Amino acid sequence: MKVGPLGSASGGKQQASMVYMQTVLFVGAGGAIGAMGRFMLGRVIFQAMGPGYPWGTLAANIIGALALGILAELFALRLSAPHNVQAALTAGVLGGFTTFSAFSLETALMIERNEWMGAASYTAISVIACVGALFLGMAIVRNIV
Repeated sequence: MKVGPLGSASGGKQQASMVYMQTVLFVGAGGAIGAMGRFMLGRVIFQAMGPGYPWGTLAANIIGALALGILAELFALRLSAPHNVQAALTAGVLGGFTTFSAFSLETALMIERNEWMGAASYTAISVIACVGALFLGMAIVRNIV
């Protein structure tokens, strides 16, 4: 008789499956929240800055990277949270809030319009600012905790 991951032959697999589905639902709910937040942020920034440069996506990605750095360090150093809560916040909320697909599309559209300098600067700023924001978030937590 095979023993499941939680110790029993029949109940373990069923319980593990229920825990997995609960985590999937948490991530899905978080993703919806993050996507709505990104949409609202993009709308506010578009109204403030106008068209011509993808400021909303850039802001969402930098803010999301900063938040991920903060959460990753908190979960690693200080905050004990269940896996489904961690997954809901990181893969869900922040995964829905940040958007590599929109970044890719906006870059491709700039290239198609022959806006090579805009595409290059957007790519460079996105990568450098997002990785920098992630490290900044981690550093903030390390200095507080």
